[in-house]
Order: sequence, then structure tokens, then C-alpha cells
Amino acid sequence: MGEVRPIVYVGDPVLHTPCEPVTRFDEALAALVDDMFASMYAAKGVGLAANQIGVGLRVFVYDCPDADGERQVGVVVNPTLELPPVGERNLDPGDEGCLSVPGQYAPLPRADVATVHGQDVTGAPVTVEGTGLMARCVQHESDHLDGHLYIDRLPAKRRKQVLKAYEESLTTT
Repeated sequence: MGEVRPIVYVGDPVLHTPCEPVTRFDEALAALVDDMFASMYAAKGVGLAANQIGVGLRVFVYDCPDADGERQVGVVVNPTLELPPVGERNLDPGDEGCLSVPGQYAPLPRADVATVHGQDVTGAPVTVEGTGLMARCVQHESDHLDGHLYIDRLPAKRRKQVLKAYEESLTTT
């Protein structure tokens, strides 16, 4: 029921600045979350961080299938990401994309299991365990809130290729 807000694109400083913790669990936060869901659905995404619509708060929403194909839908406020220890971590080598770098994808190994601890829109504690694409989603959105895009994790040459292709796509549309 929220308002669709424009997605912020790579290069905007809000995407490269760590987000501030949420301290007020009020109607304004609930309205922000509604707007985030509306914006994510309008952009056909599976996750969206608040800074992707220009709001520098530690909040992300998701509507993403897990490894079993089960749809996971929710919000995490002030998330803390937890990954398996390096020696016990299995990597999914799949492609990753981002609403803030539209049309571009690149292989990016991510842990195939990830957990985030945080709060819901009322401030109650939540824990979200992700497998498969959902694990990738919570890692990707947590990165956003820390001021990082998925392309920041790519090797320099591949990152330059993705950014060049993105820039070229802007001139052909």
C-alpha cells in the first residue's frame, strides 16, 4: 500500500555511506517499510535496502525464495549478518545483480547459508535464516546497509566491465 519511490543508482553517495541504526519504531518507520515494499515490487526486485530509495537507515525488505523454493517475505531493521565459519562455509558461485546497477549481472560467490538478527517494524527481535537465493539476498542487502554494492566485491577488472556496460546501457535507452 506504500508509495513507489525512485531507485537510487550506482554513484549516488547514499549507496556508499554506512546507514544509521533505526532508533524510532513509529508510524514513519512503518510507512517507510510500506514504501520500500512498493518500490521493490515496482522494480521487480527480491530485496531492497532503505538507502536504495535514498534513506540512510538500517532497514531492508525482502520477498525471495529459499533453497527449497519457499517464498520468504519480511523486513529486518538494524540487521547483523551471521555467516558460517570460513572452514564450514559452502559458496554458491551464482550470478548477482542489483536494482541500483540495473541490467548488469556478474558471478559472485556467496555463502549458501546466512542468518540475520535484527528487529521487526515494531522493534521486536527477529532472526531470519536464508538458504539458496534468500541467503544471497540477506548478504546483498546487509552489504547495502554497510555502504557497499555487490560490484565492490568483484575483481577490479570485472567491476570495470560491469560499470562500463551499465554506462553504455544509459546511452542506448
